[in-house]
Amino acid sequence: MIPIGAGVNGSIGIGKQLHAPPEQAVWIAASYPLTQGAFVLVGGRFGTVYGHKLLVVIAGAWWVLFNVLSGFMTNIPSLAAMRALCGVGGAFMVPNLIALLTINIPPGKGRNIAVGMFGAMAPIGAAGGSVFPGFFVQLLPWKWLFFFLAMFGAVIFVVFVLVVPGEKEPLDKGGKIDYFGGYLGVGGLVLFNFVWNQAPIVGWTEPYEYILLIVSLLHFVAFILWSKHTKHPILPLDIWTAPSFGMMILSAFFTFMAVGIAIWYIELWELTLRHYTILEVGASWATLAVGGAVAAIVSAQVVRHFAAQYMMASGSLCTSICLILIATMPAKQIYWAQVFPALIFLSFGPDFLFTAAQIIASNTVKRKHQGAAGSLIGTILSYGISIGLGFAGTVDVYTNDGGKHVLKGYRNATYLGIGMAGAAVGIALLFVRIPKDRREGWDEDDLP
Repeated sequence: MIPIGAGVNGSIGIGKQLHAPPEQAVWIAASYPLTQGAFVLVGGRFGTVYGHKLLVVIAGAWWVLFNVLSGFMTNIPSLAAMRALCGVGGAFMVPNLIALLTINIPPGKGRNIAVGMFGAMAPIGAAGGSVFPGFFVQLLPWKWLFFFLAMFGAVIFVVFVLVVPGEKEPLDKGGKIDYFGGYLGVGGLVLFNFVWNQAPIVGWTEPYEYILLIVSLLHFVAFILWSKHTKHPILPLDIWTAPSFGMMILSAFFTFMAVGIAIWYIELWELTLRHYTILEVGASWATLAVGGAVAAIVSAQVVRHFAAQYMMASGSLCTSICLILIATMPAKQIYWAQVFPALIFLSFGPDFLFTAAQIIASNTVKRKHQGAAGSLIGTILSYGISIGLGFAGTVDVYTNDGGKHVLKGYRNATYLGIGMAGAAVGIALLFVRIPKDRREGWDEDDLP
């Protein structure tokens, strides 16, 4: 999440240095979670076949390489491309890290705490990543932001290799990988996301927007049909047989889209309307880091005492309240009046939701499918944040009267986020029915 936070807070400043408007600079923020969310779909399966720790090591080296290359780019398209390739590394790391966690720690209180701490890294990482651009974009040439991320990541990955245990052997050694299904799923996700994040820049009058949208939808249909008939699908069909699993995923997707909208428009509000410096914006995100740490502790404790639908609904409701506070802000106002409480609610929103969804997924599916389950939740988180920017940006551009009423466009975009989070609350309460999980240890059929 650090690269996502760095991309969001650094995008406007880097865009100005590269002479690009905010609607183009959004690609610096959106390209990384786009590919992380899309390719995470296949990342877990590769880990199941070749070993989760091995995949993290390879993905980490890839991630470092493309952060270094990002620093040498000279325009928005090339920088966005390097960020997207860097996101591929993140995509292969996330599900395999989650799988290592859930494989090494059996169901129970210990796993709930560990998953809660992992979930806390989302707001803490995003907030921490938002601080770095203040130093490296405002005070130094922007390329040093990406050089720093590469050096920081290299140190972390070396520690990971030395400290974190891997499996004795891959869970499905010698297993098949559905490359064609992976292409259909990833291709559909990338094209669909590209269309929506490009729409605020070129508008829907461009023919290629409609063509690519249709092609992406055809990819999704083909992916579903292919997955029904292939022997080794990227997403095993029995994952979807868990009670309320589909509705849980839908609720989570709506909420994470709303989270992306909240993060982006807090950023725009502070930079373009209130004229904060990048360093001041980074400092303002400290609330999210502290709140995220508290939320992780709380979520790990309450998940064993409350049914999943109530915890998920609480996370979506917190996100909705955050967006209501943002949508009703005046152009000029002190930080403490509405941004501060909005960030407190935002820290609890995705943390509650991610922890509940990840624990439900990891406790519901079989041990051999932990990588696939982690991939699916990772897809929902990163891809939701990225595609939410595209939807909101389209509403913003088409309702701000050609840029004459910037505040009007911002408000309408946040209204969209409120609707998404509100829908997620309703879905969780009405359609998600998963009992409290009080297991301690693996079920007999999950033992190796």
